[in-house]
Amino acid sequence: MIKPYKLALLAASVALIDAAEVSGGGGLKNDSEILNFALTLEHLESAFYARGLKKYDQAAFTKAGFSTTTRQSIQKVYNDEASHVNFLTSALQAAGATPVQPCNYTFPDEDVKTFMIVSQILEGVGVSAYLGAASSIQNPNYLTAAGAILTVEARHNAYVRFVNGESPFPTPMDTPVQPRAIYSIASQFFTSCPNGSAPGFQSFPELNVTGKPVIGGNITLTSNSTGATFCAFLSGLNSTFTPYLNNTCQIPTDGKVSGGQVYIFLTNAQNITDYFVVAGPNVIELDIAGSVQPFGGVNQTIGALSSHTARNKASSGTSLSFEKSTAFLATYFLIIGGGFLYLMI
Repeated sequence: MIKPYKLALLAASVALIDAAEVSGGGGLKNDSEILNFALTLEHLESAFYARGLKKYDQAAFTKAGFSTTTRQSIQKVYNDEASHVNFLTSALQAAGATPVQPCNYTFPDEDVKTFMIVSQILEGVGVSAYLGAASSIQNPNYLTAAGAILTVEARHNAYVRFVNGESPFPTPMDTPVQPRAIYSIASQFFTSCPNGSAPGFQSFPELNVTGKPVIGGNITLTSNSTGATFCAFLSGLNSTFTPYLNNTCQIPTDGKVSGGQVYIFLTNAQNITDYFVVAGPNVIELDIAGSVQPFGGVNQTIGALSSHTARNKASSGTSLSFEKSTAFLATYFLIIGGGFLYLMI
């Protein structure tokens, strides 16, 4: 039986979206293409959670140091992502457009801890994707529909960050990222797509990042692409640049890079638009001071911890150790072509 709120959601999708096709930006030609790109990402997230919930039962979450309510909440996140898929599919059909189909995917997690880290990254990328596309949406009804999903994605991201021992709201502004850069990250999970369902983008060249990401610190960036002269950082509504010399750049100290999930590119000018991008993006996580007291997650019995402490506690207790899982993820993403850096060295 379909619940009343789901019927209302389906009806709203038909009423909100009409068949008007207008020019969009960011490499997408019209509003329907923008919504189909959003559907591509929702298919990815939905598949990730469906697989993870099937792979990791409550015993696995408990063994990893998470409480019973954590897995229950992840089930709710999955239900939301599935609702987003249904909403966008119905909206596109109502507009006379053909919805994209899910692709085949591969995911790097080997246990609950790495699953939760990938969840954190994907939810952050999802928020950035909706924000990055917002300025290109011309039909106000499309914008309303996308905004209604965006706010839920942001809550997902805050929750997962919280139970992972991170600040749930590390910056005063979230970070918009343009579709081609988002696709360059998301496509690393794709193994194949049905005809007509792969986004019409070419990924930027891969960017690998090593080193401890701290404000003012140096990190090493390598790519097979040449010609880069700057490292570009996207954080909140800010973009800022530091020189790229000898495969190294400094994380800026100009106050424009906040904590949390930051996107880094190599560019050949102090400009972050697609034309000037040489490689990337990669995602780095910058630690900030914040309360780490997850309700229904890890650390529940030990009170407030700094983010650094939470990451370095032994996994034998009630807190979550990130060292093994982050090292695994870093190795995986370096092998498949970069895209994420989540290192605490």
